[in-house]
Amino acid sequence: MTKLRIVIADDERPARYFLKGILQDFEDVEIVGEAENGADAIEIIKKVKPDLALLDLQMPEFSGLEVVKFLRKSELPLVAFVTAHDEFAVQAFEVNAIDYLLKPIEKARLRETLNRAHERLEQTDFREKESANLKAAIEIYEATAPKEILRRIPVKLRDEILLISVSEIASIIADGELLHITDLNNKKYIINFRLKDIEARLEPNKFVRLSRGALVNLEMIAKISPMPGGTYLVLLKNGQEISSSRLQSRILREKLLKI
Repeated sequence: MTKLRIVIADDERPARYFLKGILQDFEDVEIVGEAENGADAIEIIKKVKPDLALLDLQMPEFSGLEVVKFLRKSELPLVAFVTAHDEFAVQAFEVNAIDYLLKPIEKARLRETLNRAHERLEQTDFREKESANLKAAIEIYEATAPKEILRRIPVKLRDEILLISVSEIASIIADGELLHITDLNNKKYIINFRLKDIEARLEPNKFVRLSRGALVNLEMIAKISPMPGGTYLVLLKNGQEISSSRLQSRILREKLLKI
């Protein structure tokens, strides 16, 4: 049997060692990469092109789901998520035929995952199916699971991934399906995401919406100037000027401009 080339990603060293120890008992397995965080996992997967990636679902900065999002379809291996019991994840994965392993991992259950991986690799369209199933599972999970507060936003810049601290973001402006992020130093970044989805992941009371397509960091507001028609022109500490809509101006008055 052809050896299954595997990458492991888990931010906990004991968990990686435990998983490696079990995998090394199988003759049809070759561990070709090991990552302690999601960003490293992306780079390793791109470099070594494994058959299967065992991704911890919950990793700081980049979760296992975000690793999958950052990979092109042509770079995507088969994926099995490793997680402590998470009813939202399990439901999303089971509905969409995505393999998962619950911690603590059992050897027999891991063997089933490896067998399924061998079978799927024999299908000529496995990458197309895997990509579609993962996309559907991620959509279900993100719609049902409790939202984690974002501390950093990953931004793809050519072949690199930058981690932008949310506390340093001055504004987020929507332009269709793209978001234009500007930081305190007026550096600009673009990500493909919906404004309402990212707003739901930001810490409450740290950002305020100025219009349908604009969010600003409250700590970055330097001055608010009244404009004709009951709106405001908001000046940020990085020099940006953003107008508020009439509706959001009323909310702004209630939230910020009353003692």
